[in-house]
Amino acid sequence: MSAAPHHASEADEELPLLDFTECHSGILKKLDLLSELPALLEPAARVRQIAEQAYEFFRAVIFEHHLDEERELFPAVLESAQEGEELQRVKAMIRRLTDEHRELETLWKTLEVGLKQLAKGQVAELDGALINRLVVQYRAHAGFEEQEFLPLSQAILSRNPNHMAALGLSLHMRHQPQAEQNWYV
Repeated sequence: MSAAPHHASEADEELPLLDFTECHSGILKKLDLLSELPALLEPAARVRQIAEQAYEFFRAVIFEHHLDEERELFPAVLESAQEGEELQRVKAMIRRLTDEHRELETLWKTLEVGLKQLAKGQVAELDGALINRLVVQYRAHAGFEEQEFLPLSQAILSRNPNHMAALGLSLHMRHQPQAEQNWYV
């Protein structure tokens, strides 16, 4: 009994080489992806930088700014406003501005965790519509203050130079480090 000679087909003979070719194809695809990284590093670094700056700025500056207005400016203007229509107008403006402060701070707190994660280089989800809402609302808030409230405050406080000086001193003292305020020691 003799066995018929077995001839491997041409396709069978190429299988080991095809594996190498497929492997090379996969490697090249991954290397193409890797080659995209340098172009993405700068935007990723910019994301971290913007998130870190926004986080620090809001915590250190904007919240303090709101406190300055609510503890120093608003009471000074209320105290110096003339009874009647002017005082009612000032009260309405202050109520509006204070409500806006709380709303803006609430929006911020919704974004804060994601921004903090991005600042640390971590993956985070941020609601772009919420960021846009914060920006638009803060611009409107600042615009109202600049165009309406601050000019009225200037007019009210400038009637008595002592009121403006007292506000300036109060703000100055609020922003001095605690150690410098202990002049009695």
